[in-house]
Amino acid sequence: MTDESGNEELVQLRSEDGVCRLILNRPQARNALSMEMIESLLEAVEQLRNDEANRVVVLEGAGKSFCAGMDLKGVMNDPLQMGDMLRTLARVTIALRSIPVPTIARVQGAAIGGGCGLCGVCDFVVSHSEVKMGYPEIGLGICPAVVAPWLIRRIGAGNARAILLAGGTMPAEEAVRMGLIDRLVPETDLDDEVDGLVRKITSGGPKAIMVTKKWLNELDGPDVEAQVLKGAELSAEVIRGTEAQERLRKVFAK
Repeated sequence: MTDESGNEELVQLRSEDGVCRLILNRPQARNALSMEMIESLLEAVEQLRNDEANRVVVLEGAGKSFCAGMDLKGVMNDPLQMGDMLRTLARVTIALRSIPVPTIARVQGAAIGGGCGLCGVCDFVVSHSEVKMGYPEIGLGICPAVVAPWLIRRIGAGNARAILLAGGTMPAEEAVRMGLIDRLVPETDLDDEVDGLVRKITSGGPKAIMVTKKWLNELDGPDVEAQVLKGAELSAEVIRGTEAQERLRKVFAK
């Protein structure tokens, strides 16, 4: 789970007393999802799918931001690799959803694009009143198709359409109203709120929780995985196009 230089763990796993912390660890880049980081995240999440010692998983980001989304600057001139990033991210979301215990996204600073998409796959989202969340893909000429199936299941089709088709980001209060955030507290209380939720979850019956989680995942519908993977192909097709390439060049030229 190291970066391209081999010097830093891009994704960390820390487990204690049945609580696993899954940490995005690229704080200098606001935990933007490079190809190496997405691959490391997939490896870590696949490991968690088979770890029976965990009772709850907390997904968090090191530093000031949870996740700034896909890091496309490094692959700007390689649309094929952009497509590979989207396909791998799709697999990450599927694996994250299928973790057999409850998952909590601890969100600070910002959760943008793919970062917001990771939140939407988790069972709980806990954040603070200064956070920024949203899906700005449309403004970049990118199709947010990978996150769409999960977002519809989290906040409903109407709210998902309003968010994805308008694009941009939103303040915390609107994110709560739209259903992106479950629990909102002052930033100084974020860890206490997460810890309290962890205690509440782990006080329940382990078997009952796992069976309930599995059943809820089945209720997502039999087509969700296929929809997410198809979304990756749709997004990859759009990002290879002239519109997306021109808009991304303008953004990265600033």
